[in-house]
Amino acid sequence: MIGLGTYAFFWQHSDLVPEPLTLVGAFEATKTQGVDLFQICDYAPLESMDEAELTDAAAAARDLGLAIELGTKGIEPDRLARFLDLAGVFDAGLVRSMLYSPDTRPTPAQAEEWLCQALPGYEASGVDLALETYEQVSTEDLVGLVARIGSDRLGICLDPANVVARLELPRDCVGATAPYVKNVHVKDFAFARQPGWVGFTYGGAPMGEGLHDYPHLLETVRPRERGINEVVEHWLSWQGDAETTVRTEREWTRRTIEHLRSTT
Repeated sequence: MIGLGTYAFFWQHSDLVPEPLTLVGAFEATKTQGVDLFQICDYAPLESMDEAELTDAAAAARDLGLAIELGTKGIEPDRLARFLDLAGVFDAGLVRSMLYSPDTRPTPAQAEEWLCQALPGYEASGVDLALETYEQVSTEDLVGLVARIGSDRLGICLDPANVVARLELPRDCVGATAPYVKNVHVKDFAFARQPGWVGFTYGGAPMGEGLHDYPHLLETVRPRERGINEVVEHWLSWQGDAETTVRTEREWTRRTIEHLRSTT
C-alpha cells in the first residue's frame, strides 16, 4: 500500500509557515490524494497529547478510512512499550524505530537485550517493529542484529538514501536487507555541486529525477507481493519563503504518488 508520512508534510507542520498543518489536517490531506495509509513518524506533538487528544486523532483516522503506522527513535524498552500502547490506540500494525535516539546509544549487546525485552509484547499484539537503515549503524550490523534475534515481528524499515552518508551504496543496502524488510521509506536523492564548484550537497530530488534506482528496489524487495507498505517522505530544503516551500512540498508528494502508481 502507498502511504504518506509526516516527513511528507515536514514544512507544512513547521512553525515557519503561517498556519501549520495539524495532524488531523495531514490525515485529511492524505485522503484527498486517494491514499489510505499515514505514518506518524518522529512527530513530537504525538508524545505530549493527552488521552482524549489521542482518542480523537485515532477516531479521525478511522472516520477517514486511514490505516495508521507509527514511528519513533530509540529502542529503550519503556519507549517501545509506550509506542506499542499508542499502536493499540491507533490500531497501528507497525512501529518504525532506530537503534539510537538523541539520548541513548546502546552497545550491540545492549541493543539485543532491549529488543528481546520489548518484542514479546509486539509478538503478542501482532505489531511489527521495523528498525530503519541509516548512517549511524552499518547495514551489515543492523541485518545481523535482526537475524540473530529471529523474531517474526522484528524487521527493517528500508531507507537506502540514509546509508550514503556512511559511504554505502543504496543498491547494496537494498540487497542486504531485502529478506527482512517490513516497511519502505520512499524518497529520491541526488548530489549537487555547491556554488563555486567546491564540494557537493546531498539532498532530496523529485521522485524519478535523482539517483534512487527504485525499479531495483521493487524487483529485489518485492514489497507489493509481500504486503510491505511504501511510505512517501521528502528531503526538501527550504525554498526561500513559506509559500514556495509548501507548494513545492505538495508538488513533490503528488509526483511521488503518481510515480509509485505508474509502477504498479
